[in-house]
Amino acid sequence: MKQTRPSLLRSTPFRLALTFAFLFVLAFILSGAIVYQLMSGDLAKRLDESIKETYSVVALTYSENDEEDLITAVNNNADLSPNKDQLFSLTDPDGNRLAGNFTASGLPDGFSMFAARLPGVPPDTMYRAYTGEVGGNSLTVAFSLAETDELETIVLMSFGWGTLFITGLAIAGGAVLALRVQRRLDGIAATMIDVSHGRLDARIPLIGNGDDIDAVSAQVNAALDRLSALVDGMREVSANIAHDLKTPLNRLQMILEQAADKVASGEDVSTELTDARAESLQINETFDALLRIAQIEAGARKARFVDLDIGGVVDTIGEVYADVAEDDGKSLSAKLVPGTKWYIHGDRDLLMQMLANLVENALRHCPPGTAIELSATRRDDRILVHVRDNGPGIPPEEREKVFQRLYRLDSSRTTPGSGLGLSLVKAVADLHGATITLEDNNPGLAVIVRFPAVRSPAA
Repeated sequence: MKQTRPSLLRSTPFRLALTFAFLFVLAFILSGAIVYQLMSGDLAKRLDESIKETYSVVALTYSENDEEDLITAVNNNADLSPNKDQLFSLTDPDGNRLAGNFTASGLPDGFSMFAARLPGVPPDTMYRAYTGEVGGNSLTVAFSLAETDELETIVLMSFGWGTLFITGLAIAGGAVLALRVQRRLDGIAATMIDVSHGRLDARIPLIGNGDDIDAVSAQVNAALDRLSALVDGMREVSANIAHDLKTPLNRLQMILEQAADKVASGEDVSTELTDARAESLQINETFDALLRIAQIEAGARKARFVDLDIGGVVDTIGEVYADVAEDDGKSLSAKLVPGTKWYIHGDRDLLMQMLANLVENALRHCPPGTAIELSATRRDDRILVHVRDNGPGIPPEEREKVFQRLYRLDSSRTTPGSGLGLSLVKAVADLHGATITLEDNNPGLAVIVRFPAVRSPAA
């Protein structure tokens, strides 16, 4: 089924970008409104200061019982404003104009606002005025608000166009960013579709900038790598099971056919039944081992993990298998530093089984006279468990393969076993976060299991 790609407007990246753009524009509008209010207040304050200063200069020209200088000053200032952006009025107590370019009437003392209707002045032009008494007369100085209003209009227009520009830029930038993110999400979706259709080699492309999408994509790719490895392992296991169990099943069938023939002729079939029982037990043991490995890989035993001394496990295995090795013409020794404890976090039973499998593997495939040695040491933050022998060893090209389920070396085909011992060892090591390597012991083989160390046992 073909997946429908969501439209840009419905995509999560674009919606997020649009949300951030809206918040950014909102913040810009709010900050602009605050700046406008501060500027408007500052202009009004400066205008009042200019009016008051002009009023004071004109008023200072008055001397007691001498109005001529005051009248002259008012008329001179009025003449300097032919377009009447500044108004001056001097009236007597009866309201008659003594000087100026307009007659102020009904204005209270102090600052006030009024709309003037004067020749040559646009109707309803607003003025800011200051009125006071000078020598018994009323002096009014008024400045037009046209210049201030024009400046505020310019600021508002600039702010409006800036808001539109920023809004468009934010939406366009959000769309571009959303498209980039959407392409990457489409890449993830396409990869998942490929994987769902069985193409397990598909991987999410990385751009290498280390962002969160790259980090998540890398984790998904790692999960896909593991999934691919598990599927390949399952395929290989299935093939190995079909190949390696075919022989015992064929032997079991032949034994049963021989027993049936003997029963038909009245002969004793006890030998055939014994052989058939042995073959069936071997097959059951193989499947039991496969199930144990699957359970371990699923992490079902982690609930039983505790802090324990791996040295005690090594010492116990050494004691248990020392006599077995001696009876088989080999020697087994455990070398530990007296009084030293090597704490790790794990399941004691699984660790015992892991070391037992390694020892049994060495006993099974090494000739008489072989010396096997167990030891535990610490290196930095790792506890190293060694199983060494001076036997024939394993060829370097085969060392990774022996951990595969049911894989057996050609030289081991004639010896008893299912080829699952080292697979179980690997599963236990992985469950404990440990790494396992096979190295030359010159001669022989050295198996090294590196566990994460615990500084001290949990209380």
